[in-house]
Amino acid sequence: MINRRHIRVKVMQSVYALLQSKSDILDKEEKFLYSSIDRMFDFYTLVLRLFVEVKNLERNHIIISQKKYLATKQELNPNKKFINNEIFRIFEESFSLNDYLEANKMNYWELDDEYIKEILKKTKESELYSKYMNSEKSSFEEDKEFIAALFKEVIAPNEKLADYFEDKNISWVDDIPFVNTWVLKTINQQKNGKPFVLGKLYKDEDDKKFVVDLFRKVVLNHTEFEKDIIDKTPNWDADRIADIDMILIKMAICEFLKFPSIPSRVTINEYIEISKDYSTNKSSYFINGVLDKILKDFTATNRLTKIGRGLL
Repeated sequence: MINRRHIRVKVMQSVYALLQSKSDILDKEEKFLYSSIDRMFDFYTLVLRLFVEVKNLERNHIIISQKKYLATKQELNPNKKFINNEIFRIFEESFSLNDYLEANKMNYWELDDEYIKEILKKTKESELYSKYMNSEKSSFEEDKEFIAALFKEVIAPNEKLADYFEDKNISWVDDIPFVNTWVLKTINQQKNGKPFVLGKLYKDEDDKKFVVDLFRKVVLNHTEFEKDIIDKTPNWDADRIADIDMILIKMAICEFLKFPSIPSRVTINEYIEISKDYSTNKSSYFINGVLDKILKDFTATNRLTKIGRGLL
């Protein structure tokens, strides 16, 4: 499921797009925001299905080789450890995963099977594959460890596959790290004898509501928040502050003032971490300093209204 950090990233991107376009049509941008998050779930399911397609391609190769007129002994009696991997089977037999892919017409791999061929080729060339196939062990845990390692070492770093995802959906570039973590967590959570059930995109309705609440409250109050920022950065012209830094600080101020259940320190830490990935090298230090000053001022002037213990 999507976590709140990634929700914040998606909101940041939408706020940036809206402010840059100088548009005041919130409904349109909100729909796009939700849509971009939904498409991330598509991305996740697509990667899970990739495992099945790679397995199926190798199975087809084996079947064809066995039918050759002058098939070798090895071709007639191949090592089927790879295609019999239990994690492949779990994903292939998942009703919820298959239903989602079918309902959303996610038949990408049928249309673009060259990427499946690329991954299978890189897999069979890897030392990881060689060790797995030659291992005399055979267990569910070994299968799971192999698939997790295969994803980390072969699939996730593959540049051709990354380019393909970017071509399919430009927003997926920012989603790749999150989806990779999500997929790896999914692999590691599989249990022997238990089917894979596709989880929910959001943890709960509060998280789904947080998306539009944060976006709308930042956009509607961003000029007021900018005054607080300028007041705490007297040696900086507003134009000198990077656009993304300004948006991240405004989002943090919004959480300070408009989201009483979110601890202030959590807010600061989240936006510092986001700035490391999306802004300049020194942005995290700048944002930390500005937010620290603003938080102290809000606390001293009783503008901060947090509910519960330890939320300041």
